[in-house]
Amino acid sequence: MKRTDYTAVGETLYSSVLPSGLPVFVLPRRGFAKTFAMLAVHYGGADRRFTLSGATFDTPAGIAHYLEHKMFDTPEGDALLRMNAAGADPNAFTSESMTAYHFECTDRFEENLRTLLSFVCQPYFTQESVDKERGIIAQEIRMYEDAPDFVVYTDLMKSLFSHSPLRDPVAGTVESIQQITPELLYECHRVFYRPSNMALCVVGDVDPEAVERIAGDILTDGPSELPGRDYGPEEGPEPVRTLTERRMEVAAPIFMIGAKLGPMKTGPEAQRDRLAAGLALRCLCGPSSPFYIRHYSDGLLNATFGCDIDHGAGQYVVAFEGETPEDPGAVLDALREELYRIRKDGFDKALFLRQRRAAYGGRVRALMNFSGVAAGLAGGCFAGFQPMDSFGMLSSVSQADTEGWLRDNLDPERLAMSVIYPKED
Repeated sequence: MKRTDYTAVGETLYSSVLPSGLPVFVLPRRGFAKTFAMLAVHYGGADRRFTLSGATFDTPAGIAHYLEHKMFDTPEGDALLRMNAAGADPNAFTSESMTAYHFECTDRFEENLRTLLSFVCQPYFTQESVDKERGIIAQEIRMYEDAPDFVVYTDLMKSLFSHSPLRDPVAGTVESIQQITPELLYECHRVFYRPSNMALCVVGDVDPEAVERIAGDILTDGPSELPGRDYGPEEGPEPVRTLTERRMEVAAPIFMIGAKLGPMKTGPEAQRDRLAAGLALRCLCGPSSPFYIRHYSDGLLNATFGCDIDHGAGQYVVAFEGETPEDPGAVLDALREELYRIRKDGFDKALFLRQRRAAYGGRVRALMNFSGVAAGLAGGCFAGFQPMDSFGMLSSVSQADTEGWLRDNLDPERLAMSVIYPKED
């Protein structure tokens, strides 16, 4: 395996690509009792339309999430129970761009790793089990539809996009999942669950060579054709509508403000762009920014306020969210005013340097989050860059880079807002 030392943060990464095409990443943590392993598939809720060998396939919303639910079924029983009995804590999740199966354990790591790799790569569905799961997932969808945080996000995506699959929830709808059959699940597994479309990431006190050997023993298929993903025509920068409002059971108005940032970059360019974006947002409205301090003091914002960038379906999306006792429209006005000010005056130099140091420190602290590290390694692999390189790259991101990113990507007049108000008495 290739060894890469990150001496500045005291980490060593081992990596390789197996004959099957599977990328393997191991970050040893000597002396730690806990080990975390993740097998991620580059297949998420947005990957509904794809091409393979000249044929085009359209699949229902929610199928990637449905497949995640069913993958724990095996002819021998529920793989979750088997891993629990072996001392592991297994789980899985589906995002817009990734499905990940993972476990954490303090003992019997190799046994649990073999179980994980085996059930993810050997699907087993029956008509009875698929039909039964439909009711469980429908109940989950209805639960999401009653959750204000979920609804305000979904409303924002529908305000920003006219046809992107990002408009639809990862779990689909009660109506869309009625179309899912065992045959369709097998077909999507065959297309996407290929070793060359996955990444195995392990963090803990393990032998990297043993991880590589176990994965090589179980994943033996050679590299194969990967599907082409079709997210529809490229969308323009303007939102479909600028404001969406509704009422639900909330104590105070909650909001999300967002903008489309254009096509998603890949490779080292993507990594540098994400670093510049993160620093720009820290300086714009992070917890120690003048914007946040000013509007926290005047009561417009509270501790729920934050911002982030999502990457999925070939798109970047920035979102600002929180709760306010005031008019949410005042938050949007204040954010636009701050964006115009920074376009004109730029960031304070001392603020930028302080935020860059804080960003570096935050990344160092995040290394203790084993699941976050593994997910970052997988996401970076699928986007064509190595997240661990960020420690050496961050110092080269300049104030001009962050100000340029803000000017190029965040037009104050292209923001959309989703609001949920408390129900009226």
